[in-house]
Amino acid sequence: MSSSTEIRTEDVWRLRGLDMTRLETFTDAAFAFALSLMVISLEPPRSAAELYAAMREIPAFVASGALLMLFWWGHHTWSRRFGLDDGPTVILSCLLVFTVLVYVVPLRFLFGVLILWVGQGTGIAMGSTDLQIGGFGDLHAMFAIYGFGFMAMAGSLVLLYAHAWRRRGALELTPAECFETVSEIIVWGMLSVVGGLSGVLALVISPSAWGFPGWVYMLLPIVVPLFVVPRNRQRDRLFPPDTSTGL
Repeated sequence: MSSSTEIRTEDVWRLRGLDMTRLETFTDAAFAFALSLMVISLEPPRSAAELYAAMREIPAFVASGALLMLFWWGHHTWSRRFGLDDGPTVILSCLLVFTVLVYVVPLRFLFGVLILWVGQGTGIAMGSTDLQIGGFGDLHAMFAIYGFGFMAMAGSLVLLYAHAWRRRGALELTPAECFETVSEIIVWGMLSVVGGLSGVLALVISPSAWGFPGWVYMLLPIVVPLFVVPRNRQRDRLFPPDTSTGL
C-alpha cells in the first residue's frame, strides 16, 4: 500500500495508491511498448504516396490504441484505489501485461481489416490495402483470437478487484468502497464474458459474411448501462455523497 501519510479522496474512494510502485511503473512501460508496436510506420514517409498510405492507417491505430488504453486505465484506476503490491497483485498484473503484449498484434490486424472494409464500403480512403485475409474462415479465426484475448485482459481486472475485495479488511474499505468494488467486478466480468462468448461463437458457428462473433460486442453498450445506471442510483441512495467516503 501507499506509504503516503495523507490519503486523498475521489468520489467514494480513498486513494491508497498515489505513490507509484515499481510494479505499476513496469505495467505502464509494458502498455507504452505495446502501443508503440501499433505505430503507423517506424520510418517517416519518403514520398507523397507513402504519406497518404500512412494516413489511411490512422483510424485503425486510433481504434486499437483506444481499446488498449481502456485496459491501461482500468489497471491504473485499480492501483490508485487500492495501492496493493503483494504476490497476487504481481501475478495478476503480469498476466495482464503478457496478454497485452501477445494481444497487440492480432488487435492491430483485426482493426486494420475492419477499417479497410468500412473504407471500401463507404468509399472513404482508409485502411491499409496491404492487409489480406483468405476468407471468412480467417475472419472467424481472428475473432476467436481477439475474443479470448479480450476475455483474458478483462478477466485479469476481475481477478484484481476480487483480490482487493478479499483484502477489504486489511485495506479498511468503507461500505461504499465495498459496494463499488463489487460493481467493478461485475462490469469487468461482463466485458470478459462477452469477449469469451465472441471467441466461442467464432469457433463453433459456420463462417459467413455477417461476422456474427463481432456483433456480440454490441451487447456491451446495452448491458453495461443497464447495470451501471441503476447500480449508481442504488449507491447514491445507500451512501449519500456527503457521507459516502466514511471519513
